[in-house]
Amino acid sequence: MKAELLRSKICLYGITMQETNPEQLLEKVRAAAAGGMTMLQIRQKQMPAEKLVALAAPVLEFCRQNGILCLINDQVEAARMLSADGVHVGQNDMCIPQARAILGSDAIIGTSAHSVEEAVQAQKDGADYIGCGAVFPTGTKTDATPLSMETLCSIRKAVTIPMVAIGGITAENAALLKGSGIDGIAVVSAIFGQENPEQAAQTMKNLAQQIVQEGASL
Repeated sequence: MKAELLRSKICLYGITMQETNPEQLLEKVRAAAAGGMTMLQIRQKQMPAEKLVALAAPVLEFCRQNGILCLINDQVEAARMLSADGVHVGQNDMCIPQARAILGSDAIIGTSAHSVEEAVQAQKDGADYIGCGAVFPTGTKTDATPLSMETLCSIRKAVTIPMVAIGGITAENAALLKGSGIDGIAVVSAIFGQENPEQAAQTMKNLAQQIVQEGASL
């Protein structure tokens, strides 16, 4: 049931850029949602949990009212305090079973995977979805080695949980992901780094739907 919900929501997965102003963050999220964003991750590295809760609370309430799944990056305690839909933990963050013990069985817990082995292990550990990448060079994580299309396809064959491609995805290169079998794309600057987040989200949503539909027909 959770996998079905995720597949219906993960098509265009927006991840916020560093933001400290609650009003500005909410304004950008509203615009992205109007453009078709279906899932959100609030990613604020190094921000204390209490401050993150204050920043994220209005956004989370908006997402609840508009049927958008809202996850917190890394900070499991903040996700618990907010009663967020879940959390995304990286390979070097809290382990999935520990996050599950804190957030409960209903929470959505995603993680990152850079290889078939990591993806398979994530599924065994109980991840609800995986973010695979970086699929293209990205300024968000400068130390990330781009994940090949071959590896992306191999991961898709190795796991059954939903998966999204992430890393350096733009309106110009997103179509290169067609045929990979992914369930969606996760983007940061392609939405939140644009002057018009609503228009940018609309463009990326159309591309994401084409990618997912082509993968489903394979």
